[in-house]
Amino acid sequence: MTKEKHISEPRINDRIRVPEVRLVGPNGEQVGIVRVEDALRLAAEADLDLVEVAPMAKPPVAKLMDFGKFKYEAAMKAREARKNQVNTVIKEIKLRPKIDPHDYGTKKGHVVRFLNGGDKVKVTIMFRGREQSRPELGFRLLQRLAEDVIELGTVESQPKQDGRNMVMVLAPTKKKAQAMAEQRKKRDEAKGAHADEAAEPVEATDEVTASDEAAEQVEAATPAEAPATATDAD
Repeated sequence: MTKEKHISEPRINDRIRVPEVRLVGPNGEQVGIVRVEDALRLAAEADLDLVEVAPMAKPPVAKLMDFGKFKYEAAMKAREARKNQVNTVIKEIKLRPKIDPHDYGTKKGHVVRFLNGGDKVKVTIMFRGREQSRPELGFRLLQRLAEDVIELGTVESQPKQDGRNMVMVLAPTKKKAQAMAEQRKKRDEAKGAHADEAAEPVEATDEVTASDEAAEQVEAATPAEAPATATDAD
C-alpha cells in the first residue's frame, strides 16, 4: 500500500475520483452525502466548481464554490499577511571594558535608538590582552547598560563569555510593528504641521512707517501750484 501523495492544490471537478462526497453548499449549508456525479451536476447547474476541501475525511468533503475567486482571495490574504509580517532585526553594538564616558554615551544612544525602533540589540564587550583576566569589568559594564535602558528594553540573554568577548542581548519592550506605527504617526503629524504653516495666510497690518508719515506731512505743507498768468510789460 502506497501513501497518498500530498497535493498542494485541492482537487476540483473531474479530478475528484471518489464514488461519493459529503457536499457543502456555496453558503456553507450542509447538503449531505451524495454521489460525486450528482455533486458535479449541481456544480454545473450553479455555474460553480466542486472543490475537495477535506480529502482525508470519510467520505471526502467537497464544497460548491467559484474556485478562481477562491484562489484570488487566498492569494490576496497571503500577500497581506506577508506585507504585515515584521521581521525582528538584531543590531550589534561593540564596547571596550574600559570605555571612556563620552564613547559610552554615544554607544548607549545607539542602543536607545535601536530599542525604540523595536529591534533587539546584541551588546559585545571585546577584551584584549590582559583584559581577558578581568571579565568582571565587562560584566559590570553590561549590567550598567541594561539598567540605563531598562525602560526601553529587557535582558533577553544574560551576559556570557564567548571566547575573547562577553555578549548580552537586549529585547525591546515595544513590538516592531508598534514602533513602526508610532514612527509613521510622527512623520504624518510632522507633515501635517508643515502643511498648516504653509497654508497660514499673512495678516495685513495698518502700521504706518515713519517714512510714510513724513511723506504725508510734506504733501500737506506744499501749496498747490497756481496756474501761470501772462503779464503785460509797459
